[in-house]
Amino acid sequence: MIFWVILFIILVSVKPKEISITYTLVHEFITVSFFALITYINYFYLFPQYIANKSLFWHIISIAAAAAVLTPIKSFILYFIYYSYPDQKNYILENQIFFFLSFFFMGIGSTIYYIMNEWLKGQRKTSELQNKTLQSELRFLKSQINPHFLFNTLNNLYALTLKKSDDAPEIVLKLSEMMRYMLYECNERRVPLSKEVNYIKNYLELEKLRQAKKFDIRFHMEGEIENQKIAPLMFIPFLENSFKHGLNSQLKDGFVDIKLKVMDESVEVDIENSKAPTLPSPSGKKSGGIGLVNVRRRLALLYPDSYDLNIRSNPNTYHVNLKLKLD
Repeated sequence: MIFWVILFIILVSVKPKEISITYTLVHEFITVSFFALITYINYFYLFPQYIANKSLFWHIISIAAAAAVLTPIKSFILYFIYYSYPDQKNYILENQIFFFLSFFFMGIGSTIYYIMNEWLKGQRKTSELQNKTLQSELRFLKSQINPHFLFNTLNNLYALTLKKSDDAPEIVLKLSEMMRYMLYECNERRVPLSKEVNYIKNYLELEKLRQAKKFDIRFHMEGEIENQKIAPLMFIPFLENSFKHGLNSQLKDGFVDIKLKVMDESVEVDIENSKAPTLPSPSGKKSGGIGLVNVRRRLALLYPDSYDLNIRSNPNTYHVNLKLKLD
């Protein structure tokens, strides 16, 4: 509607001054009305036919036919209005081709607009569908992480209760804090880095409590974690992997060394752990059931072109380095 009003104002403003304002307004109102008419004929009838038949040639012919029908109708109306203006009547009679071409190109222009509009709608629908698909996949991937860790911890808790260990109540408390975080705070695309770090600390405390043998577990953090956000539970598969392979009964001096460094626009996590020489590499596709296949997919979805993951397996150690670009 706004387009037609603007077009009407432009046409009135360029009309010769010798024509009275009344005739000018009527003339341009008729002109704009016919432009709108062929546009809506195209929108409601001709363009849907084009979409159905996919024939551009016949669509152009249809627009030309509509323009050919509207041209004499507009000319007759204007001729009647300008009956007292011989010069204008002659102008109308001499410009039939101009009227036809103006209708024709208005129809072609509206077709181009409709095609672009349909393309944009299709792009939006595709984008929305892809986003929904990605969100569904992310929810599925994250849902694999939560019960995976829970089952491991409950198994450890069960073993401690059988031994009547004094550590069991503390494990329950730590586990409840972690479950609260997973169930109620990890539903967002990004969570505060400070909460993720607190989750990691609780995880490490649980591991320290459950280890029958005292291993060397170190965690060092550098940089400011406040006011930074990160995808939830991104580091947990690597931590699980390091404890699974790094603190093995075959090892006399097992260790897990975790370093977290926060810079201006990125966060870097470096995890190194001991390994028994006979253990397979954890960089395979079946680490703990979900392993690195899961986390690599989450990284690809949540940090496309914004992460760097390096994994090295040496005879006696595993080393994982992950860099993420912060939002």
